Amino acid sequence: MAGTGSVRAFLAADPPPEVLDRIAAIQRELKKTVQGSIAWVRPEGIHLTLKFFGNISPEQAQTIATEVRKAVSGTAALSLRGRSLGVFPDLRRPRVIWLGLEGDVEPLGALQKRIETGLESCGFAREERPFRAHLTLGRIKDGRGLVGLEQALKGPRLQETGDFVVDKLTLFRSELTPKGAIYTGLATFPFAGG
Repeated sequence: MAGTGSVRAFLAADPPPEVLDRIAAIQRELKKTVQGSIAWVRPEGIHLTLKFFGNISPEQAQTIATEVRKAVSGTAALSLRGRSLGVFPDLRRPRVIWLGLEGDVEPLGALQKRIETGLESCGFAREERPFRAHLTLGRIKDGRGLVGLEQALKGPRLQETGDFVVDKLTLFRSELTPKGAIYTGLATFPFAGG
């Protein structure tokens, strides 16, 4: 994680390729029903984010690495699966379309809380919103003229991804470009036995 300048960074787990393929299929189905000003996330850019940092210095990256290693040291691999569609913050003011996760979400939430607490003690601001295990599928740029979202949320269960295992976290650098964000792994933190 050597370097001199600050980088835009977040901590996340990567879903495996077969889950990303399934997510691409879910997005294709959603695009048939939901119309409006939506920026769909490219499947290869979808992550299970535990903490977004914004711009961090190399020194802060080292602090993050130390705290995350501590937090994951006693964590066993987690089994998750995509299961249900939802929106943030709600249907009246939708901004994000997401795929909710089921399975080992309680241990995942406990891990996220340990990370949050450890980083807060090092001077990082705590996320005020409660953690919700999800994968972002699309961002609604303008809610006016949005059609079919409520129907899609209540529709058939096209949102199954199958089970997948999370056994490590990655600190990612996010570079914003005109063609979309480019993500680069800066450090990886395997779970116990991962």
